[in-house]
Amino acid sequence: MKKPSKKSAISQSHSIPASANVSISAAEKIKSLRKKKQDHTKILDRLLQGSQTALGQAITLVESNNPTHHEQASAIIEGAIASAGKSIRIGITGVPGVGKSTFIESFGSHLLKLGKKVAVLAVDPSSSISKGSILGDKTRMENLVREDMAFIRPSPSGDSLGGVARKTRESIMLCEAAGFDVILIETVGVGQSETTVHSMCDFFLLLKLAGAGDELQGIKRGIMEMADAIVINKADGENIKAANTAKLDFKRALHLYPTKESGWMPEVLLSSALYNEGIPEIWNLIRSFERKTLENGYFEENRKQQSKFWLLQSINDQLKQSFYQNPEIKTALEEQLQAIFDKKTSPFIAAKQLLEKYSKL
Repeated sequence: MKKPSKKSAISQSHSIPASANVSISAAEKIKSLRKKKQDHTKILDRLLQGSQTALGQAITLVESNNPTHHEQASAIIEGAIASAGKSIRIGITGVPGVGKSTFIESFGSHLLKLGKKVAVLAVDPSSSISKGSILGDKTRMENLVREDMAFIRPSPSGDSLGGVARKTRESIMLCEAAGFDVILIETVGVGQSETTVHSMCDFFLLLKLAGAGDELQGIKRGIMEMADAIVINKADGENIKAANTAKLDFKRALHLYPTKESGWMPEVLLSSALYNEGIPEIWNLIRSFERKTLENGYFEENRKQQSKFWLLQSINDQLKQSFYQNPEIKTALEEQLQAIFDKKTSPFIAAKQLLEKYSKL
């Protein structure tokens, strides 16, 4: 058997390790980049200068469950809070299929023409089984996403109440600190999310459909009482007659409700987001609301009450997290559950004993 030449052997011995070294070096570089902490002070500085990249990074830190990211996010929010609060926050809700994304794109484009900086925080529903989300709002808002003065951030709802992302309020503050003067918060429109969004916006816009059995559903108390305006979308083509009929129905229903604390009387408008019809009138209505509530003091008072609500909500969330993560409580919880299964105690007595135990730790 012919032995390989000395030159060939040397070539083989050098080529293989060299290739391996390149691979190892590249892998180590990727790992080090992943492990490298983001400098939150640099993110904050660029955020305050209006960098959308920094804004995206900051929101990612806010949404993360990583303890290190939580500390960085808290530092960024603390540094940004003095620059926040200078926007109009508009909550937009409606049942799936009402055309929220198309409406937001049309409405946002109109605002951009007026020289506004528009941020869209769109909360996508997460699957209760796979925990996944489509996060497709950027795809649906294909024109708005290309605009330099617009920022669109889809976020998974996770397991938070009614589908509103747990950190949406902090994201609003970060958008304001980055210089966005109109914040649009889109809900998933599947129930209690409306209540949560109402607690973090200045103006609450309810989108409805005509001719889809939506009129009676919309007249129900609760969501109607929260709305500052009702917009019947897709009012075009053959649907115009049904839309006008629905407009009258909703107007009659609104007159049955007591006067709002803001002193504002909600109005019903028609729009066709697809054809950009009725959009300027909606913005003019929001501006009228803003002027009225600034003059009578409701605008600022409402924001103070919202801050109080979120303080108490944050305390509740942190106490709950601290309770369930405590090792002793975890063990005691399993014991109490077994006692309940064995019919030796009731859930109410077990809960009382667990809370008493936690208070003594």
